[in-house]
Amino acid sequence: MTEETDDYTTPFSMRLTRAQRRKLGEDAAPLPVAEYVRSRLFANPTPLKRTFRRPVQDEQSLTKVLGALGRSRLGSNLNQLAKAVHSGSLPVTPETEKAILEACAAVKDMRHDLVNALGLPPDDRSGQPPDGDGA
Repeated sequence: MTEETDDYTTPFSMRLTRAQRRKLGEDAAPLPVAEYVRSRLFANPTPLKRTFRRPVQDEQSLTKVLGALGRSRLGSNLNQLAKAVHSGSLPVTPETEKAILEACAAVKDMRHDLVNALGLPPDDRSGQPPDGDGA
């Protein structure tokens, strides 16, 4: 037999009606339900050892971005561009420049949608140097 320690957690489950579970979720917000229950039951609940993940703020935007990434051949296309640049075989024509700028705009749009979907604060990473940088 093994010796029990305070660090070891054991699962506990109970049945609730849908209304009880909904009320528990409402009362717990923004905490995870288990953490809320522990805080109500015990004077000094054991803190969680794992990090809290942010919930998705906008599932529609996240679905849009993930769908676009799935349809794109972004990784393959970037790899082909890198090979062409390194070998010196990439012709710099107006069409090439236009295609690269369109790809950059698409990546920026996906980044913007991901930031919104994950509820992260927007920041300016336009790739442009700040005014007065001289770069």
